[in-house]
Amino acid sequence: MKKVVMLLTALMLTLSANAQFEEGKVYVGASLTGLDLSYNGAKDLSIGMQAKAGYMIADNLMLLGEVGYDHAGKDAAHIINLGAGGRYYIIQNGIFLGANCKYVHGNNGYNDLMPGVEVGYAFFLSHTVTLEPSLYYQQSLKKHSDYSTIGLKIGFGIYL
Repeated sequence: MKKVVMLLTALMLTLSANAQFEEGKVYVGASLTGLDLSYNGAKDLSIGMQAKAGYMIADNLMLLGEVGYDHAGKDAAHIINLGAGGRYYIIQNGIFLGANCKYVHGNNGYNDLMPGVEVGYAFFLSHTVTLEPSLYYQQSLKKHSDYSTIGLKIGFGIYL
């Protein structure tokens, strides 16, 4: 009996997620916790915030725009970034693969173009609100060894 209940619960969660990844849906997201922990060769720790907006151009495929701010602890650098990208939701269960490209500008004269990839999960807290942990990698085109970044993001999203 427990197995049947667990199977039905998993099926219901999959079906509720399915409705959110349909063509025409709008997405708004942010790292509201301010938690964007990462590591690269030039800094030890980065704490940042991002805001995202997206549109589902097809079932399971979203185009995204984003703006962000990072504060690097080692050099006290303030970094602003602006980017565009996309997400593909795998088998409509909330797991997503993302690709993006960001223009990065720092207060110390640092400018870079950084393509990146991420993998994450959209965990639905309600029918439209998600908690979205993800792992990401941003490749620096300026200086790979110092500015390429791997990290963890935890954010919230709203699917309208």
